[in-house]
Amino acid sequence: MDTKYNPSEFENEIYKKWEDGGYFHADVIKDKKPFTIVMPPPNVTGQLHLGHALNNTIQDIIIRYKRMAGFEALWIPGTDHASISTEAKVVNKIRSQGHTKKELGREKFLEEAWAWTDEYGGTIKKQLRTIGVSCDWDADSFTMDENLTRAVKHVFKKMYDDGLIYQGDRIINWDPEAETAISDAEVYHVEKEGNLWYIKYFFEDSDEYITIATTRPETMFGDLAVAVNPEDPRFKDKIGKNLVLPIIGRKIPLIEDSYVDMEYGTGCVKITPSHDPNDFEVGARHNLGQCIVIDSKAHVVEGYGKYSGLDRYEARKLLVEQLEDEGYLEKIETLTHAVGYSERTNVVIEPLISKQWFVKMDRLAQLAIDAYRSEELELIPDSLGKTYMNWLNNIRDWTISRQLWWGHRLPVYYTDDGEIIVSEEDPDEEGKLNGVHVTQEEDTLDTWFSSALWPFATLGWPIENEKLDYFFPTDILVTGYDIIFFWVIRMVFASIYTTGKVPFNHVLFTGLIRDPQGRKMSKSLGNGVDPIDVVNQYGADALRFTLITGNSPGNDMRYDENRIIASRNFANKLWNATRFVLMNIDEDDDLVFDDNTELALEDKWILKRLNNVIEEVSRN
Repeated sequence: MDTKYNPSEFENEIYKKWEDGGYFHADVIKDKKPFTIVMPPPNVTGQLHLGHALNNTIQDIIIRYKRMAGFEALWIPGTDHASISTEAKVVNKIRSQGHTKKELGREKFLEEAWAWTDEYGGTIKKQLRTIGVSCDWDADSFTMDENLTRAVKHVFKKMYDDGLIYQGDRIINWDPEAETAISDAEVYHVEKEGNLWYIKYFFEDSDEYITIATTRPETMFGDLAVAVNPEDPRFKDKIGKNLVLPIIGRKIPLIEDSYVDMEYGTGCVKITPSHDPNDFEVGARHNLGQCIVIDSKAHVVEGYGKYSGLDRYEARKLLVEQLEDEGYLEKIETLTHAVGYSERTNVVIEPLISKQWFVKMDRLAQLAIDAYRSEELELIPDSLGKTYMNWLNNIRDWTISRQLWWGHRLPVYYTDDGEIIVSEEDPDEEGKLNGVHVTQEEDTLDTWFSSALWPFATLGWPIENEKLDYFFPTDILVTGYDIIFFWVIRMVFASIYTTGKVPFNHVLFTGLIRDPQGRKMSKSLGNGVDPIDVVNQYGADALRFTLITGNSPGNDMRYDENRIIASRNFANKLWNATRFVLMNIDEDDDLVFDDNTELALEDKWILKRLNNVIEEVSRN
């Protein structure tokens, strides 16, 4: 052994020997007990970050232990097609070449997306090898592989036939940057300081008015009523009378609805059915209709004079100025409120009525609730059970359609007469299904719809096979607590619904890795750490040992380079201890220990300590 510990000289070589030797491969061996883990699939075009390194190190420890303990241990790796983020990168690439997505057309754009995936898709897998993960690369999967695509179509049709999937006009979260719908789980909220504008709405042919308060004055273009609580005595003699919408001049009625909290604000609420989920419900109860005033790019639509074509915030500024100039603005208050952002593009979402495809969640949510209550599913730490149950008890129908081209296109077809056909089979060369000419739905599915099938689709489901029978359900999932809604819950109900089985017995949640000041790592702060840089400087063992010491399930941890250095020094001690032993034995020495070996006291002491460690590790 070299006198100096230099991991870069041997770590890659060791990993190559492991992989070439097939030591990570798992097969169906009936006289052995199986143990299965599925890797949370990182984005196909992503880069390894410290969260991946932590997550995969924990999985690696578990799978290696089970492998050595005599289990037939399968660890399934893979990547996710990440529809929104990958499409955004491809759009930027073709834009830099002087083209637009629309100019290319769907087929050419998808060729570009596959080329991008082929070019960058292997990066993170190479990086995972660099940190030493022992997954079965023969089982490597991609969410758009043929077998996973088959599973997606099968589940979509099953849900549609069971009445769980429907198409409808509903208020959804709209991402104006990606120009697509996103689900509730893809929205994060930030407490921000903003304004509350108090605006006078005058009654028709009268100097009397009521005052409404709003944080989004630009949406008043779409107001179709003002609502008050039916128990509120202040407005009893005004119900049914018309108000005149400031600036626009539209006549809108004053209506009663128990949705309104008479104690909050002025007790009067402007009703904008096309741009607010609660207003949508009020509008439906009172047959108010719809009035879309913000478009897919978050600009004011045509028909509103100088405001048309303006960005929502430009329109807001100009509108507030006009309201003040014309005497409609009563006052402005500052407030702190939660603003919804798209998890995918980090822009403020726009609630917007849109025709989308949805999954009914009542029945599916109950499946996930029952699995947790029956203790078939254990969450570690158990404190996250409250988060799990709270989300399921307050769940809304899941918006699954996306206005994107990269991803699984909905297996929905329209006949020339407008009839809807859902089919797992593709149309023939003439564009016909069952002899009828059809046109396929343009939208693609939410990425999480396909990744919800990950634990069983990666094993060949829905085609029955012995690998699926042997390795499924899986045993443990290791993932970050931040995707409990996106992925964990969806895997639970999707698996029970399709296979009748809970997909894993345990979920071990990791926390986030923050910088030394406790801040979340981000590009904007410039405080991110590249795990590969750490490996190149200190070695994979130093990185892995740092990540799994001083760490507890579900809790965030702080990255500290001094801890990395201490871990490197510890590895160096092991290296030197090994060198010391090898220097002090002869190759001809008999180093075989058996029941007849005479052991010195210090040998017995060391073996006793070793056995204690083995017992404690096994128990834990």
